[in-house]
Order: sequence, then structure tokens, then C-alpha cells
Amino acid sequence: MNWKLAARAAKMNPSVLREILKVTERPGIISLAGGLPSPKTFPIQAFADACAEVLHNDGQAALQYAASEGYAPLRQAVADMLPWNVDPAQVLITTGSQQGLDLVAKVLIDPGSRVLVETPTYLGALQAFGPMEPNPVSVASDDEGVIVEDLVAKARATGGRASEDAARFVYLLPNFQNPTGRTMTEARRAAVSAAAAAAGLPIVEDNPYGELWFDEAPPLPLTARNPEGCIYLGSFSKVLAPGLRLGFLVAPKAIFPKLLQAKQAVDLHTPIFTQRMVSAVMKDNFLERHVPTIRALYKRQRDAMMAALKREMAGLDVKFNAPKGGMFLWARLPEGIDTVALLPKAVERNVAFVPGAPFYADQGDPRTLRLSFVTASVEEIDTAIAALALTLREELALLGERKLAPEPV
Repeated sequence: MNWKLAARAAKMNPSVLREILKVTERPGIISLAGGLPSPKTFPIQAFADACAEVLHNDGQAALQYAASEGYAPLRQAVADMLPWNVDPAQVLITTGSQQGLDLVAKVLIDPGSRVLVETPTYLGALQAFGPMEPNPVSVASDDEGVIVEDLVAKARATGGRASEDAARFVYLLPNFQNPTGRTMTEARRAAVSAAAAAAGLPIVEDNPYGELWFDEAPPLPLTARNPEGCIYLGSFSKVLAPGLRLGFLVAPKAIFPKLLQAKQAVDLHTPIFTQRMVSAVMKDNFLERHVPTIRALYKRQRDAMMAALKREMAGLDVKFNAPKGGMFLWARLPEGIDTVALLPKAVERNVAFVPGAPFYADQGDPRTLRLSFVTASVEEIDTAIAALALTLREELALLGERKLAPEPV
């Protein structure tokens, strides 16, 4: 058969992260690559109890089709846990927060639409937006998030054209960003929110990691400052378990119906049995007791990774940050190093990481990489960082030899 693909299929590319995860399945590999929550944090007994409760109390409804918007008690629970006044009618339960990105793309992006993103940004968002054929534009960013002046400049219509040429929205991860682990400061949030409102620029705020803070909670979400100008995405993957594939979005009432219609066309509704189980687990303030145990574990492992990097990378021109929460640490290696080329050499020493270049909407920085500190044990982190440092030192030695080699005649 002569299968003719739609033009948008060409915009669908394999996930670099998912391909790297295949490498981690090899025996003996210590993975600092995938953004996988630690299995130690999964509340298995709580879900076993909730499963029995849901099936016993209303098993037929739990196994039946359900409303596309989501299970009403869970929507109410989501509204109640957010730090601004949220009408549960504005909460849409999604099949993972990744589906929320897909719905946003389908409803807001036309071919050629300018979409603003951080530098760098979440690779999964670029993948979700890609089939809708946007023009993704990187906004200059620093350790505090997007730089407001560049955001305002790139939000405007270009070439003197009408306002439809202005950016459709800006996609931001203010808390413990993937991939960099950085957190947007209070001052920067206030400035970004005010600038976006003044420019009429919608914000899509993605917050899967916000509860994973180590010493103090992050500042108020951008959406809380201007609910009518933002779509807010959240997830239960990082605080309960990713295998649930359960997330949510909160949208202004003006746009909620279109997001709902887009979801109905995709999967009718998120599995109701999963929704009911999570609703049962969340009773009696379970998350308030459970999430602090995740924070404590991840903080210990973050500290171990930073200590190992300081020790093993001593004398090398390696820069890395100190994330205040979340799951990731961002590093920049010395000039001349390409982390895509370095990865297979690291894998030979049984350690895996994620090269940083794929996280950029435009030209990526080849020296960057992302390290996840949440899945490996402290002992594994020590072993992996030592192996990575040895790989880097050997690569730098090879670079030095090539520079000293005589030019061919």
C-alpha cells in the first residue's frame, strides 16, 4: 500500500529522552538521564486500599464511561489545593499533564503562529506543539527565568502587521524548571505577569514540580496573579506516581469549552477508575503527609550530587547550579565539548545523562547537559559522577592532543 502521510506527520519527531531511556535498560547503567520519580516515593499501600475502596463502594461507576471534564470530587480537590480562588468548573482532568500541552497546542496554535518559550525549555512541550506547525521563538533567559525586556519585544507583532501576528502565548515553567532546575524569583514573576498582561500575551504555566521544594515553597504562581490571562497545568505524576497518567489544567471560562472539546476528540475522558482512586487517596490530607517525605529524599540526593560534582570536577571548567527543588541539575562543560558526542563514551562507563542541546527551540548549547538526582541512590550518584568526570577528563585530553597536532601539509 502507498501510505501518504499528512504534512503534520513530518513535525512528529522521536523523543530524545525516550530514546535515551532505552540505553538505561542495559544492565549496570546508572541513569542520571530520565526524569523518572523515585519508585521509593510511590504510596503503594495507599493505592491498594483505595483500589479496594473504589471497587467496593461504586465499582460499576468506576468501570463505566464518565464525564469528559473529570470526576467532580477530584476537580473540587484540585481547586481546593491551588493558592488562588478556582472554580472547579474551570478544572479539566487530563491524561497526564502532557495531554494538557497537546490540548493547548490544538486550540491555540495555527501553522506559523509564534509561540514564545524559555531558553532552554521543556523538550516535551516542543514535541507537543510541533505537529501544529508553530514558529517557536526562544526568549532570552537567565538564572531567574525569562528576561522581561526580550519577552515584551518578542511578544509584539512583527513587520508592522496586524495584531494576529503577535505571539499566541508564552510557555513557562517557573518552578524548578525542566531542564535547568531554576526557579523564577518573586520579583521576576511580578514583572513577567505585569508585562504579559500589558501586552495582552497569554501565559501557559506548567507546574509539575512545584510541590517538590526543599527549604521553602516557591513564590505564588503566575496564574494566581492574572487567572484570566493564564492556563495552568499540573500533574499527580511527581507527588503520587507517573504510571497513573493523571494531570489537570485550569483555564479561563472563555477558553475552557474549546479545550474540553479537544479532549473529547482525543480520548472521551481520562480513565475514571484512576481518577476515583486518586480522589480516595487524597482524602484526609494525605498529600500533606506524603509529599514532605519526597522532598526530604530528593534534597539528600541533590546534596549528594552537588558534593560529588564539586569533588570529581575539581580543576575543570564545569559550571552547575544549585536547584532549590524539583528533580534536575543543569551543567555546562568546558569549551569544545559536545555532550551529544560525550554521551556514548559515558555510557561505556555505565553512566547516562541527557545532552542539553535538544531543549533549545533554536540553536542549542552543545556544552550543556541535564542530570537527574532523584532515582539513583547516593552511592550510585557518587559512582556515576566519578565515571562522568573520568570520561570528561579523557575527552579534554583528546581535544588538547588535536590542538597540538601539526596542521596537514
